[in-house]
Amino acid sequence: MRLILVCAFLAFLFTAVAAKIHQHAKFSRTDAVWKEDHEIFDLVSDLEAAEGKGTTFYSWLDIPSTASLTEINKAYRKKSIQLHPDKNPGVKGVHERFARLGVIVNILRSQEGRTRYDFFYKNGVPKWRGTGYYYTRFRPGLGTVLIFLTILTTGMQYVVQSINYKRDLNRIRQTIRDARVAAWGPKMVQLDGKRKVKVNLGGVPRVGEDGRMVPGKVIDMVVDGENVYVLDSSGELYLLDEDTATRPSIARTWFAALVGKILGSLIKNGNRPLSAPAAEDGREMDHEE
Repeated sequence: MRLILVCAFLAFLFTAVAAKIHQHAKFSRTDAVWKEDHEIFDLVSDLEAAEGKGTTFYSWLDIPSTASLTEINKAYRKKSIQLHPDKNPGVKGVHERFARLGVIVNILRSQEGRTRYDFFYKNGVPKWRGTGYYYTRFRPGLGTVLIFLTILTTGMQYVVQSINYKRDLNRIRQTIRDARVAAWGPKMVQLDGKRKVKVNLGGVPRVGEDGRMVPGKVIDMVVDGENVYVLDSSGELYLLDEDTATRPSIARTWFAALVGKILGSLIKNGNRPLSAPAAEDGREMDHEE
């Protein structure tokens, strides 16, 4: 539940900050320039999608990039007649194309707008157009952000599980090997019978029970053939093998565990028997009938 609240807070914070940045663009000259660039990016993408890849403002109007304002206006009048919705009744997308024509011509008529477009016309539109552009164009809702954060945190938790599993697996293998070396010797010649050994797991040096310095944490283990056991203080033996390490599982991530808990509660409540008062009321109604 805490994770859900944290994710919701992060989503709210992300949306609020992004909205604040978007609002601040109205008052900043630099951001105003970026806004004009974003408009050009959108027009370039939409124009190529509608008219074909590589189509530019100039090629669509059938004029050179050095065209004068008079030539631009002349090309606009010709193109507007061709694309006017009244001349193309029932043609799909004609209204969008006609509206796009007006926006493009207004940019080319403006000295500042044409300068901005000519820069991208000569150098190319950047592939990465900034987080502000993508946020404005594909503004995510709160639900989208929550889904993204859920997938992200669940995936990160699974990755952490995988890392911990590999680490524990290596420790188990090393501990088993150290126990066998202590029981059989460096040449690892297997001996018959159980052999109790002490294995150093590492860590900070400490004083042992006999008053001597022990170089780290030491545990008692028993080697019996191929099997290696951990011996606890009560004398119980616990088999130590690779299955002891906890494998990564999506079912153990926070979201899957939360869903399982909710479903379990619903099933439990659905199978709960009627309470005694409710049952008695039912019997009284039957008796009155």
